Amino acid sequence: MFEDGSRSTTGPYSSPARPACGARTINCVGSDRCYGVLMTTLHSTETFIPTPAGKLFAREWRPKTIGGDACIIMFHDSLGSVDQWRDFPARVAEIADRRVIAYDRLGFGRSGANPRLLAPDFVRDEAVSALPYIRDTLAIDRMILFGHSVGGGMAVATGATFAAETDAVVTVAAQAFVEDRTLAGIEEAKLAFQAPGQIERLAKYHGDKARWVLDAWIETWLAPDRADWTLDDDLRRLQCPILALHGDHDEYGSRAHPDRIAALAGGRAEAVLLKNCHHMPHREMPGEVLQRTAQFLNTL
Repeated sequence: MFEDGSRSTTGPYSSPARPACGARTINCVGSDRCYGVLMTTLHSTETFIPTPAGKLFAREWRPKTIGGDACIIMFHDSLGSVDQWRDFPARVAEIADRRVIAYDRLGFGRSGANPRLLAPDFVRDEAVSALPYIRDTLAIDRMILFGHSVGGGMAVATGATFAAETDAVVTVAAQAFVEDRTLAGIEEAKLAFQAPGQIERLAKYHGDKARWVLDAWIETWLAPDRADWTLDDDLRRLQCPILALHGDHDEYGSRAHPDRIAALAGGRAEAVLLKNCHHMPHREMPGEVLQRTAQFLNTL
C-alpha cells in the first residue's frame, strides 16, 4: 500500500466528486464500516487562503448545530490532499458536532506550487508557515488537530506551537521518528512508482505538481540528514490530551510510534493499536476510527 492508500496492483482509480459550495447531505448506512447512521445536512464551503509563500486551498464542513467551540483542523499525509480524504471529514464533523477544516499544504492538491523541496524541519515549519494564515482567514480560535501519517506529526508540532489554543490532538498512523520499517516502506514505494501510470494517478489530485509531491515524500524521508529526526521535543511541549491510533500492520511504522507518542506527550495520552489494519485506518476501518475519535473528544 502506498502512502496515499492505493496499491500498485490496482491501477488508477477515479477521483471522488468534488462537493459544490453550499449545503450537502451526507448519507451513510450504519455498519461495521460506518460509525452510527450519518444522515445530516452539512454546509460545505471552499476557500483559497493567501500566504507569503502561495495560496492554500481549504474546505470546511459545518454542522447545522455546532456543539463545541474548538474547530477540528485536518492535516493530510505525504501524498495527500483534501479530495483524498473523501467523505471522512464530513463524517468527523457529524460525530463531533464541530466545524471541520481540511486544507492542501503548499505544493499539494489545489494549493499553489512549492518551488522548493521540503526542508528537514518541514513538519514543525507547517505550524508557522501555514496555520497562522488559516486561523486568521477562517476565524479559528480554539483548535482540535487531527493528522494522518506525517500530518499526525504536523498536528503534534502545531499543538506544541499553539499550546494555549489547542484542546486536543488525534494522530492516525503518525511517525514519531525515522524507523527502518519507515525507510523500507518508502524504498519499496519508490520502486513501485516507476511503473507506468503511477505518476498519472497522483496527477488526478495534484495536477502538474504530481512529480514534486512524489519527490518531496521520497527524497525528503530518504535524505541522510533526516535519519536523526524525531518528534520528541514537540511531544514534550504538548500540553493537551492526545489520542494516537495506529494499525498493527502499518507498512511505514511499528507500534513503537504510538507508544513513543503516548510516553513522551506532555499531557494525557492514549495509544490504540488497531487490529488487522495497515497505514490507512480511516479508509480501512473508518467506523472504528470515528468511534475512537468520538469517545476521546467526549472526554474533553
